Amino acid sequence: MKLPPLLQVEALHVRYPVRKGLFGATSGYVNAVDGVSLTLERGETLGLVGESGCGKSTLGRTVLALQRPSSGQVFFRNQDLFSLPPEKLKQQRRFAQLVFQNPKACFDPRRTVGSSVRMALDIQEMLEPSERDDAVAAIFAKVGLRPEHRFRYPHELSGGQLQRIGIARALVLQPSLIVCDEPVSALDVSVQAQILNLLRDLREEFELALLFVSHNLAVVEYIADRVAVMYYGRIVEIAPRQRLFENPQHPYTQALLSAVPSMDLGRRDEPVPRLGDPPDPVHLPTGCRFRNRCPLAFERCAVSEPEAVEVAPGHSVACWAAMPAEPAPSLASASTN
Repeated sequence: MKLPPLLQVEALHVRYPVRKGLFGATSGYVNAVDGVSLTLERGETLGLVGESGCGKSTLGRTVLALQRPSSGQVFFRNQDLFSLPPEKLKQQRRFAQLVFQNPKACFDPRRTVGSSVRMALDIQEMLEPSERDDAVAAIFAKVGLRPEHRFRYPHELSGGQLQRIGIARALVLQPSLIVCDEPVSALDVSVQAQILNLLRDLREEFELALLFVSHNLAVVEYIADRVAVMYYGRIVEIAPRQRLFENPQHPYTQALLSAVPSMDLGRRDEPVPRLGDPPDPVHLPTGCRFRNRCPLAFERCAVSEPEAVEVAPGHSVACWAAMPAEPAPSLASASTN
């Protein structure tokens, strides 16, 4: 019997009011997450990509219940997170953790890094107090650090070491899901590879699910099992990694992939599509929100917004131009009409 998904997001909306004037009157809304539905299986890595400001980080925070949605549901471990009482929500938080983008800004400079990691155990009241320091030392070894690193302060460590400790802080609670919010974008390229390899090894060892938020498609191609492409609050394409990179269907996905630097000499002469400036998030275009930048847009795109359609097993795309053509009516049905 197949287990239900570890994480299931259904019709999730998160919107922020835009206030203007002396008295802060609401003049509009930004739909940071606009009707997103997706699933994440146990042990799977889902890459979430898109331009800055498309809602990736907001979606990541919302599935961790750090941000309340305007509407929609998030089911994690068969529990509706936003219907849980505070005490049960606290218990569920142990199983879903976050690795931050900037490791140098996510630690208290007045605390040793070991005490910051131990704090997670203290808050969740895991293990006996006498056992918690040993658990911290053990998790430091898992992420490639020596036990004595526990007694150092953040300013005494490099960015790569701090990101390892950020992973240790998430891992010490034995979670099922880790949301990685641009975890390597602030690191040198050589250190990025080390952190990515560490995440892959830990995922296999602890059977972790990862929601990997990034704008770096090369990084996502390396670590993800499936990839979801997000554009102004909506998932416009989702597919297994290899299929998406070899056969992207949405014009936005194609443009993102075309902009990735390549060592292939044959690709260097290919023109990179110019999409123009992104729209105002408060006043998005009618119909398909990508149509003003899309080279394939036609009349229907301005009238109605496309819904996601499965074009291949596990591969869905929300684009009128990419959808299969409707079959022509048969001669028998035409004659009866």
